[in-house]
Amino acid sequence: MPSRATRPRPTPAATARTGRSKEAQAKAPVPRPPVDGLVVGFVPMVARAAGVLLALAGALGIAAVFPTYLVIGGREIAQVTGVGSLLVALVVPVLNLAVGVPLARGAVPKLGLAYAGVAAALAIGQLLIELYRGTASTSRPAVEVIAGVRVLTSTVSVGAGWVLGVLSLCAVLAAGVCAFLAWDRTVMEDGGFLDPARSALAGGALMLAVTTVLALALPAADVPDAIVTDPTTGIQTVVAAEGPQALLERPGLALLGGLLLAGAVVLCSVVAPSLRPRLATVGALLAITGAVLAAALTGLRDALVSPDLEWTLPGAALLLCGLAYAGLTVLAWRWRRSFPEPPSRAGSARGSAQ
Repeated sequence: MPSRATRPRPTPAATARTGRSKEAQAKAPVPRPPVDGLVVGFVPMVARAAGVLLALAGALGIAAVFPTYLVIGGREIAQVTGVGSLLVALVVPVLNLAVGVPLARGAVPKLGLAYAGVAAALAIGQLLIELYRGTASTSRPAVEVIAGVRVLTSTVSVGAGWVLGVLSLCAVLAAGVCAFLAWDRTVMEDGGFLDPARSALAGGALMLAVTTVLALALPAADVPDAIVTDPTTGIQTVVAAEGPQALLERPGLALLGGLLLAGAVVLCSVVAPSLRPRLATVGALLAITGAVLAAALTGLRDALVSPDLEWTLPGAALLLCGLAYAGLTVLAWRWRRSFPEPPSRAGSARGSAQ
């Protein structure tokens, strides 16, 4: 047996390599778990198709704001008259485009699917209202306010802007159908950290939904009543002037569309906080936020553009509801629990040495 003194010793190069390997292992970054425990798995093609349809709806909606919207009584009505009205008209189309493109790529799919489903539910009533606006009927009132302009609806013909807008709503409806088919087949889950706050979130969303429907029951911008003085007697009387119609004051298809839109706002506000994972709740609330803010800002735009209209208290309440929905969306987005930090490099080195 060779003595301990005569045994071969490791060469300096081998010792250096061993030391470097231990040092590299000590300095190697410890992998972090995914944020919020989010796990994204299989994304079916029908889910990606919903994203493509949402993106198409956004592109059509953006294109619809520039051409002529309607021709009423020989007068061309456009949705955009300046930078402010352009920004208001782009709220929903830009949201559709921003959510649709990541969904088409398969990123955070249930956020996009929840957005598409809620947006489609809201689009049913909006589509019926648009069909009412684009058709001439003797049952319509003589005076209406469209895009901030008081017009006499003697004759109505559609323009390219109206056609593109209707196609955009149809694309949103198709995206909602695809989202419904793809929901159970799409794999996306998280750690459930929003679960303790879901009941409070649902209560707040329900209160906002009821307030939103009450605000929609009256016009966001209205024509003020005129005070007429009788030259003979000097008696002043208040004469009501015809102005914009509220959501539930229109006849025919518009009334049905208003009822469906109001019901969809309430129903989706109750369902949105129960969706899993947390990002699905974010997507659903984002769709409601876009619709309510668009309606509120449209009333504010009409009041600022037209000298005949004044912004009303229901219009201000509708804007506050839209901002509150945005606050709930941000709250659901930021509600996450931090994971424990990985052990420090020094601790990892001591553990390796031991």
